[in-house]
Amino acid sequence: MAGGKPCRVCNYTRQKSIGLAVPSIDELKIKGGESLGFNPSSSVRVVLEEDGTIVEDQAYFLCLPLNTKFMLLAEKETWSPLKKMDGGTAWMARDSVLMDADEVDAAVFPWVSLAQRLKEDMASVILMAEADLQMLIDVPHTELASALGYDEKKTKDLQGTLQGYLDRKEEERQSKELLQLYFKTINQGQDTENPAESSAADLDVPDGLEVDSVSGFPTRTIMVLKGKTSPETRLSTEDLQLVVSRGVEAMEQILGWDTTRTSSLLEACETELKKRLEQIKAVQFLRTNSQIDSNPT
Repeated sequence: MAGGKPCRVCNYTRQKSIGLAVPSIDELKIKGGESLGFNPSSSVRVVLEEDGTIVEDQAYFLCLPLNTKFMLLAEKETWSPLKKMDGGTAWMARDSVLMDADEVDAAVFPWVSLAQRLKEDMASVILMAEADLQMLIDVPHTELASALGYDEKKTKDLQGTLQGYLDRKEEERQSKELLQLYFKTINQGQDTENPAESSAADLDVPDGLEVDSVSGFPTRTIMVLKGKTSPETRLSTEDLQLVVSRGVEAMEQILGWDTTRTSSLLEACETELKKRLEQIKAVQFLRTNSQIDSNPT
């Protein structure tokens, strides 16, 4: 199997759980044991985490579903089931009160479930929201590599591809907005004497946009602003207008940044907004000249 069989392994207490991609049961013992901190000289046994079934045969290992969870047992360690206490939500395994590592990861780190979706079907990326994609991009590549069972280089390449995909979507959105503004100008017969002011006045926050309950600011806009690569180029024209209109002091509180960093971001947003308004102005200028040429005096 090219790249190995994706699976997860944990220790007998279920306190440590990692993702791997291995071609054989022997490789699972070696790599899994290293990742879980087993003594290299100790004997390692593999069982199914769910019911303790012993896995020794390579053919049986290959027949198991992708992303099967295994438990590695060192000498004198034995498998035991998870037990529910008094119908509550606490789980006890052996002498410790534990929660399944997958559930803990998904609760504390939402990106873990997204990484699992990618590992099971890479095509699922086209169905993910932009906020989910940004979350995967922002995850430290070493952690994402562990969750996906990839090496670090492959993970960095994947994050770069996701960033490029987001950037292309934003470029398409900006082009669509520019065309919408152009046709709106044509249909409404806007005054072209001061196109920058008239265009800026139309840049309202879209209805139904998800808003942060604390700051009253669009949630997606906050996530994009906190992105790593030129966030101003990935904001819509409406978002840029909203950010610039709020000012440095308000944006400091919304983003939780210092004045220097916030000022630098707002300057970049203002520059980007001016550039787009100049594009709108150019379109309107071309429209005006076109009308003059078609109606000679």
